Amino acid sequence: MTEWLKDVEPLTLKGQIAVPYTWWAGETGSRFLVSIRDKRKILGTKCKECGKVFVPPRKNCGRCFTNMEEWVEIADEGVIKAHTIVHYAHPLQPVGPPFAYALIRLDGADVDFLHLIKKDLDKIRNGLRVKAIFSEQRTGHILDIDSFELI
Repeated sequence: MTEWLKDVEPLTLKGQIAVPYTWWAGETGSRFLVSIRDKRKILGTKCKECGKVFVPPRKNCGRCFTNMEEWVEIADEGVIKAHTIVHYAHPLQPVGPPFAYALIRLDGADVDFLHLIKKDLDKIRNGLRVKAIFSEQRTGHILDIDSFELI
């Protein structure tokens, strides 16, 4: 260590930097997103040990740690299990307020799927049924499912 640094307190600088990057969604994530983009179909993976169906799909079962190779088509409808309505804007949110984040249990799945609800926010309640609304222009992104609407 340099002699003059021995008695100096460390300096801390606070700030923010933008670090834009892209990454590969992987084989499992890519198959899921391509199915939504090209076919408007939601896929999940099913564990051969416990029988649980995961959406979004996972390569390995989080319960059994088993490799999951069975793909199943999941309904584009489900039930709101939990939700929160967002009233403020933030640069990291996918859309402007107001909107809701909702945990949705899609028919045929055993885990909840987090997505957006943009309409009828005053009517949202846990237990209500919703349906996926697919974007007209799809690019292989989770927002190819534009949002879910109450049915």
